[in-house]
Amino acid sequence: MRYETPDPLHPTLLPALIAAEDSLARLDERAGRHPVSEGFRERGQFFDAAAALWVAGELVHVEDLVLHDAHMDARAPSHELTIAHAVLRARRRVDLVEPDWALTSAGLNVLRGEGEAIAEHNHRQELSTRRNTAFAENDEETDENPLAAEFAELDAAIARSERLLDVHASGIAEMESLSPAAKTSSEPMGQLGLLFEEDWDEEQRLDAWRAVLATADQLPASLGAAILYDAWERIEPLRRQHWLGSLLVGVYLRFRGKVSSHVLAFNTGLKTIRHERRRSKDRLTRLVAFLEAMTVTADLGMKELDRLSLAKTQMEMRIKDRRSSSNLPGLIDLVLSRPIVSTALIARQVGVTPRSALNLVRELGVREMTGRGRYRGWGVL
Repeated sequence: MRYETPDPLHPTLLPALIAAEDSLARLDERAGRHPVSEGFRERGQFFDAAAALWVAGELVHVEDLVLHDAHMDARAPSHELTIAHAVLRARRRVDLVEPDWALTSAGLNVLRGEGEAIAEHNHRQELSTRRNTAFAENDEETDENPLAAEFAELDAAIARSERLLDVHASGIAEMESLSPAAKTSSEPMGQLGLLFEEDWDEEQRLDAWRAVLATADQLPASLGAAILYDAWERIEPLRRQHWLGSLLVGVYLRFRGKVSSHVLAFNTGLKTIRHERRRSKDRLTRLVAFLEAMTVTADLGMKELDRLSLAKTQMEMRIKDRRSSSNLPGLIDLVLSRPIVSTALIARQVGVTPRSALNLVRELGVREMTGRGRYRGWGVL
């Protein structure tokens, strides 16, 4: 799984590298101080999550993702929509933490779902400690403990959880003790047997990817990010969260200070690159394609900032003579932060009735973006 880094001055790479470095720097400088930077960042989360599924060969409509995120689905969510929402949640999570958090072992473990189990175990231990302390204090104060029944129920619940964990741990140990032949011949354990391959060592592959991470820091930020993404695609550390690779591009650029204003929506540019170039057998072709995807992402981001700025100006002109208690400013912020808004979403976020939400939309002059089928939605085109 060894991955060799290329020469950044290679004549094939250099033009694309210069263009990417320049475009990303201009985007970061503008997005960091722009009046609509908050809305731009939040909208980018939705667009990138939907684009991540597009790159993987699945179609998720961004308006369905907005409604699903607000728990207002117009129809039953599909499996692809659920994955897109997982991408959205992961993007929001890394946007709120330190720039290098997602690149650490602890951060990756949380993003892949391993950290929650450890956190839950620590939480149970803390509850148990608090319970024992409180029980001892009550015993000292009085011989008759008024909380004895509640503590007994908590003891029983903790005991049941520990028994289940012990059974699960013993099952894993038993599987690990089997020979490779026995593992192959054993029956799949429900869904887990279909989702996991016994010989797919995620830890070993993550270590191989981290080795590339160590060498990428010696290269220009955009080329380092392209190499990390290419290594992720080649090594495939995680089978279930393969989409993390494109998210880590934005994380790495933020960590290097190249795009520190937000987590770059890399998938929005990557989806414009032909599949033949993204998956080419030639590494230089792939790296150039990824660098061009960063340039396209930056260009799209600049255009998005222009559109949002113009829309904000037009909407504010409509409310300049409104009273200070008007709900229209809140609606402007909502429209700028979502690709599309529905009546129910406006009513919940702004705190008005559905009828008042419709009136606010008419007053603000927001364009309708859907037909009169499943639901009506408005937004900035």
